[in-house]
Amino acid sequence: MLGETVTDPEEITGTVKWFDPVKGFGFIIDDRGGPDILLHANVLRNFGQGSIADHAQIRVRVQVTPRGAQAVEVLEIAPPEGETLAPIEDLGENTPDEIAALPLEPARVKWFEKAKGFGFANVFERDEDVFIHMEVLRRSGFADLSPGEAVCLRVIEGKRGRMAAQVLAWDASLKSGR
Repeated sequence: MLGETVTDPEEITGTVKWFDPVKGFGFIIDDRGGPDILLHANVLRNFGQGSIADHAQIRVRVQVTPRGAQAVEVLEIAPPEGETLAPIEDLGENTPDEIAALPLEPARVKWFEKAKGFGFANVFERDEDVFIHMEVLRRSGFADLSPGEAVCLRVIEGKRGRMAAQVLAWDASLKSGR
């Protein structure tokens, strides 16, 4: 519209205040302060995720419009920091570095029920399902998963079979160069 100014996108780092995949949006708090930044579900999906955990760290390109600041591109997401994390028994003694060294396995979510706290995914070219625990999902920076959603998993052999130790956006292997 005439007379309305839009700024060039600027890169910022912040924290997810909240995100509701049902409503299709949420807000980011800029680490430097200022007004909340709108994060639309389409921008998050363009990054390869359908949800994001509250308090996750996020790096985005932001554009200021007459309607306010809004993220136009997600560049990076890191799980919530600074929370006391209880150990997940099924992960055993694996350290974060050992988990990060595991290969990425592309998978598609079979089903996930947040209320139950778990779900399953099918790794491409493998017959058995991979168990996904809600706490692993949250620590990976996700709030929820949808059936059919494409993800990358780092998988361990748990007491009851294959289990996700980390969940990443489907194109994580391209971004990490692996």
